[in-house]
Amino acid sequence: MEQLWSLMPEFWQGFRVTLLLLVVSGITALVIGTLIAAMRVSPVPVLSWFAAFWTEIARNTPLTLVFFFTAFVLPMLGLRVPYLLLAFVALSYYTSPFVAEALRSGINGVPVGQAEAARSIGLGFGTTVTLVVLPQAFRMTVPPLINVFIALTKNTSVAGGFFVVELFATTRQLANDNGNIVIPILLVAAALYLVITVPLGFVAGMLEKRWVMSR
Repeated sequence: MEQLWSLMPEFWQGFRVTLLLLVVSGITALVIGTLIAAMRVSPVPVLSWFAAFWTEIARNTPLTLVFFFTAFVLPMLGLRVPYLLLAFVALSYYTSPFVAEALRSGINGVPVGQAEAARSIGLGFGTTVTLVVLPQAFRMTVPPLINVFIALTKNTSVAGGFFVVELFATTRQLANDNGNIVIPILLVAAALYLVITVPLGFVAGMLEKRWVMSR
């Protein structure tokens, strides 16, 4: 027990990096995904086609391959930035289409009359989407979006295989260095992931119940 307790500073450092990956990549993916969702329903064909192309390519590319490209190919092309920043790029890119599809389902759930009423009073497409459609879409898709962020939390572990010392990489190193307590080390790592994902799932359930009741 004392040996395991002495490893807690290393666990904490890896946990902080995992949280940082989740927060930064989650916010970035939310912004990109919102733009992609708006473009997907745009009346401009070029924007709609681009959004569909982005979604299909990003959603169907393995995350490991995305990380391989950002960690090895981009530096070969002359992009010299910290691996942590490249991990933000990989996770944001991979997560954004799932955010976009969740939002698009919410946009499709907004009654058509809402957009028609907005256009009838002179609002343009951008204003209608921003002020009328998206607020309602976000309200309907909060639980699915939180599920996307729960998946993102687990996906941060892939960064551990590409020079980013987050929780998974820390756990792997500690397990290699302390073979006599491998199982307790793995249990601590699993508990730290649950510290993030369980509250997110609880929040998703609460918001979903509140939305159903408010309807």
